[in-house]
Amino acid sequence: MVKKSHKALEAVITRFLRLETSSGILLLGALVLALLAENSSARSYYDALLNLPVQVRVGDFEIAKPLLLWINDGLMAIFFFLIGLEVKREILHGELSDPARVVLPIVGAAGGMMIPACIYAWINWGDPVALQGWAIPSATDIAFALAVLAFVGSRVPTSLKLFLMALAIADDLGAIVIIALFYTSDLSVLSLVVAAAATLVLWVLNRRGVLSLAPYLLVGLVLWVAVLKSGVHATLAGVLIALFIPYRKAPGQELTQLERLEDDLHPAVAYGILPLFAFANTGISFAGLTLQSLLEPVPLGIALGLFLGNQIGVMGFCWIAIKLGFARLPLGASWLQLYGVSCLCGIGFTMSLFISSLAFEQTGAGNILNDRLGILVGSLAAALMGYWVLRLASRKPATGSTVTN
Repeated sequence: MVKKSHKALEAVITRFLRLETSSGILLLGALVLALLAENSSARSYYDALLNLPVQVRVGDFEIAKPLLLWINDGLMAIFFFLIGLEVKREILHGELSDPARVVLPIVGAAGGMMIPACIYAWINWGDPVALQGWAIPSATDIAFALAVLAFVGSRVPTSLKLFLMALAIADDLGAIVIIALFYTSDLSVLSLVVAAAATLVLWVLNRRGVLSLAPYLLVGLVLWVAVLKSGVHATLAGVLIALFIPYRKAPGQELTQLERLEDDLHPAVAYGILPLFAFANTGISFAGLTLQSLLEPVPLGIALGLFLGNQIGVMGFCWIAIKLGFARLPLGASWLQLYGVSCLCGIGFTMSLFISSLAFEQTGAGNILNDRLGILVGSLAAALMGYWVLRLASRKPATGSTVTN
């Protein structure tokens, strides 16, 4: 029975890793395409595409935004919806449901958010506009991190991959809280009332045991529109909707409704939404960029926060938790391998880009471009460092058993 359970767990992990690894490769391709488009004769077409006005009108009600904001506010809400589904599943029956295994990734995620934010704030202290970006280096991109981890090979123990997955989920949850608390604009009371009413309807559907997904998604659409108009960022509606999706099986089904929806959405998000978001948000013009551009406070704070802050925060907090007896080193992993994964947590990319769009959306393009430069440089440095450390640590099998992909 244990062996069967272990094989099932390994199959789930393998599929997840394949999806996330492929997504990481697609993200890299989207990044390259965006950079080529912005630094070639196609720049005008690239900019025109992102600024293409898209309008939805029903009577006197309308939503009119450029294509870029439909991607960032609309499609990314689906990404956050998937995160919400994963968080709920992990808390109920996954890695986050076991107190013995949840301590280390949560502690690591806390360190990986606090220390990078402190480094960024220290470098940008005294500039209130720049300080709005304090949360940018506090995010971890699970797709890129797992892609780099996969490139290392099969000597990395499965327990370490589970640790990284759980840490990234905890990190995403922290990012959601940060966005809700610190990156909201002027609030509309009427829209918030509508959002609260839609949330109440979702709660009633869940409590009455409704298993059909259609009512949840229809009410969820109303909730998304209300949150979009409220001043709270629309992507948070995705997380809220996910909390009410039933974790119960419909008659004749092997998976719960939440698991089915997660299974259906994961490929679309990994292969479509995230690469499209990366393509729309990583176009940086190299014209006039010098080493001095990277040494400006905003990009320097982000780059150092991602590269140094995450490895110091994640590794430092995990070391303290293990030495104090609150947690254990992942099974089969060495200290050097744990340090390598801590370095990989500095790959911010998707979530960092998203938070940067919120932090500097009202301050003009200058900060945004500097911001993207810091994210790219810091993430690249963290990826290379993590890969090198893990290759070095994996030349000999770590103490304990390992499980291959």
